[in-house]
Amino acid sequence: LEFRRVLFRFEAIALYGDALWSAGLFDESEAVFDQALALNPQSSRARFGRARALTSVNKLDAALTEAQAALVNAPRDGEIYAQIGTIYERLHRFDEAANAYTSFINLLPNKDRSDKAQWTRAQVKFLQAFEGRVPVDIDSTDLQTTHTVPFRLVDDKIVVKAKVNGGRAIDFTLDTGSEETVVSRETAQRAGAPPLAYTLSAGVGEVGLRGLQLSRIDRLEIGDLEIRNLPVLVKNPALRGLPKREGESFSPLAFGLSMVIDYQQRLLTIGRIAEVSPSALRLPMRIHRLAMVRGTLNATRPTYFVVDTGGEVISISSATAGKFSPGEFRRIPLKVYGTSGWDRDAFLLPGMSLNFDTIEYKNTPLVVLNLRAPSVLLGFELGGIVGHNFLSKYKVAFDLDRSELRLERF
Repeated sequence: LEFRRVLFRFEAIALYGDALWSAGLFDESEAVFDQALALNPQSSRARFGRARALTSVNKLDAALTEAQAALVNAPRDGEIYAQIGTIYERLHRFDEAANAYTSFINLLPNKDRSDKAQWTRAQVKFLQAFEGRVPVDIDSTDLQTTHTVPFRLVDDKIVVKAKVNGGRAIDFTLDTGSEETVVSRETAQRAGAPPLAYTLSAGVGEVGLRGLQLSRIDRLEIGDLEIRNLPVLVKNPALRGLPKREGESFSPLAFGLSMVIDYQQRLLTIGRIAEVSPSALRLPMRIHRLAMVRGTLNATRPTYFVVDTGGEVISISSATAGKFSPGEFRRIPLKVYGTSGWDRDAFLLPGMSLNFDTIEYKNTPLVVLNLRAPSVLLGFELGGIVGHNFLSKYKVAFDLDRSELRLERF
């Protein structure tokens, strides 16, 4: 009986780590998982938590080792198989990812009818469509060098020229707020990229979760960088009623590559190494489907913000805003549209303070958005988004190897 009590206490600590992760408090969660493992090295939940934390800082081989160790003591824990699938997908080992996701489906209590099972089956079908191909295939010589292309700023968005399947060069927006390369229905049709499966995407707007097609393009050329067998999201069906057409976008992070954005010189550099001045501010960066850094609101509320080069303003979620007294601040209604349509409940919240390490915003207005759908899809409470207004004052490096966002002021 005493042994069971001790074991329950150990597992309760790991479950507390899970709760912290779901609240978007990744640093606190990781510390709790380490504490749980120190007390009980055999804790499967704590090992699962450590695997998830290691994945978020791009230590994928170590994360895979931890997740597989977690399975030894919990072979029927579906979440662990799902995490292994995520790791294999990040490693571009799609066959193994499909197998892990299949094991996850088989352990679901309602695997024949649940939405989660249907979504995962579609993902398995998509990953299996790469059989016989090397996913996200980049020549070793291209991986050993950096690739620099000029960009234009259009409506505060970084736009570069790229070619799909050897066609004419078209505009692509650099969008770290999307975890995959995105093309329009028209571009997919011209490139001969039929739908292979369907998935759910989420963004700002009243539509919330929206269905999109998954496809594959044979070749994407950005300057002298060529990526082959690239997964893409196809914006089909397209949303109606938006002020402008949904266009193409990409993120080198989805290729497993780092990048430097020089807003002053209007140059984008892509490669495994992301160098800026040693004096640049270094912010720890996590990637849980999207790149994020930690900020603190009003000196009391730590939260993670998606670093979104496709976004414009600094925003927080309505859930995060709700942590503060509703009568404490004035609300100014706004009309905002995002990747999932209009967010008619958006408003401006003045008088807030926000800091990222030594970067401080005092008594500043923040846009409040309904981020419930992205939070559901990501699996944690998303705190907010930082976009062009925050990033454009710096030479910005997204460094995957060091898991850092580095900011060098002009």
